[in-house]
Amino acid sequence: MSDSMSDCTEPRTAVTEPEVEALVRGICFKTGPPRTVGVEVEWLVHELRGPQLPVTPERLEAAYAALRTVPLRSALTVEPGGQLELSSPPAASLMECVDTVSADLDAVRAALREHDLGLLGIGHDPWHSPRRFLREPRYEAMETFLDRTGPAGRAMMCTSASVQVCLDAGHEEPGPLGHVRRWWLAHQLGAVLLAAFANSPLAGREPTGWLSTRQLRWVQIGAGRAGAPALDAEPRGAWARHVLDSQVMCVRQDDGPWHVPDGLTFREWTRSGAPRPPTWDDLGYHLTTLFPPVRPRGHLELRMMDAQPGEDGWIVPLAVTTALFDDPEAAETAYRTVKPLTERTGALPAPHNPLWLDAARYGLADPELHEVAVACFAAALRALPRLGASTAVTDAVAAYRDRYVLRGRCPADDLLDRQRGNGRRRQGKDPRT
Repeated sequence: MSDSMSDCTEPRTAVTEPEVEALVRGICFKTGPPRTVGVEVEWLVHELRGPQLPVTPERLEAAYAALRTVPLRSALTVEPGGQLELSSPPAASLMECVDTVSADLDAVRAALREHDLGLLGIGHDPWHSPRRFLREPRYEAMETFLDRTGPAGRAMMCTSASVQVCLDAGHEEPGPLGHVRRWWLAHQLGAVLLAAFANSPLAGREPTGWLSTRQLRWVQIGAGRAGAPALDAEPRGAWARHVLDSQVMCVRQDDGPWHVPDGLTFREWTRSGAPRPPTWDDLGYHLTTLFPPVRPRGHLELRMMDAQPGEDGWIVPLAVTTALFDDPEAAETAYRTVKPLTERTGALPAPHNPLWLDAARYGLADPELHEVAVACFAAALRALPRLGASTAVTDAVAAYRDRYVLRGRCPADDLLDRQRGNGRRRQGKDPRT
């Protein structure tokens, strides 16, 4: 499920400011009845004999060379730090998506085992400092650009992993499945999903004070690169303005390193034409360098959830999110349930508002987020059979609700409990006390 610049017949032709706005409005919100679902699952790759041990670039390269020969339905890509990502094709149902990615992950894990490697579902590497595996011009330029705001960019590039759910933009018309409602809901419910699936409380082997350190890194990168537009405007126009007013990360070159301008927005680039006029291709690339928590790419890409523990942990956020958006009854319940939380945003865009910051820091220990999460999981469980979910998927969501949501916990709490227990054992204390 990816965006397309296929409307442009001459991608290397210079583009004007009005053309940019018109094209962005046209390609980023493709409306219609919600029919497809997709998921992008990212994983840290680790040594089977010990996930805390670093994997050498040479071993990663050998493993990925072998993986490229494995037939998969999902697209396999490698992130800058060597993380592995599988991106499903658009699926006609939740279960088609689950079955496709599950089969692909089985094949990937089998291939990695031949190299004594495995996959780890966690939102932020708790052991290792950022180390870039890919040495492509794109990532050289990205690193240079993000370094201007501090070290968070390198951590995002090299030590983070997520579960990203992709859903259709929705109907043109108003209502629970309309694109305006779904855009709004994604940004408000997103904080609840972030809190419920937080799974990255550690960095450098120590607690960071945040249950989702991965989300903290996105906040630290800054609103211009990783923030959403304001929600008080029509989505298409708001996103088009956001695209135009966001800084250009880099100007690609056919030869040599890419130019990394300082403070040049895409709007200014179209007006000045320097260092060269921007093209349709440049616009398409610019769209891929914006990382808001909800990214419109024709469909909606929800990017706020940490990678999950266990081989099949990713299925729960996929199932819950799909149910709360694509089942009309559950979507209406979610809308009514999260609406009071808007008072906590301070009218600031996600993820830099108080609601999102509390979700990343405290998870479901926050009483209001806990109450809303309980109601939303109940709505999702009622909706899943209507969406054709299998008993196994519904049972997995119910088990997650019982283990975490009802108790005001998330997977990050397990990691912190384990870390504290390890500390007590090192001090010679009984870990049960």
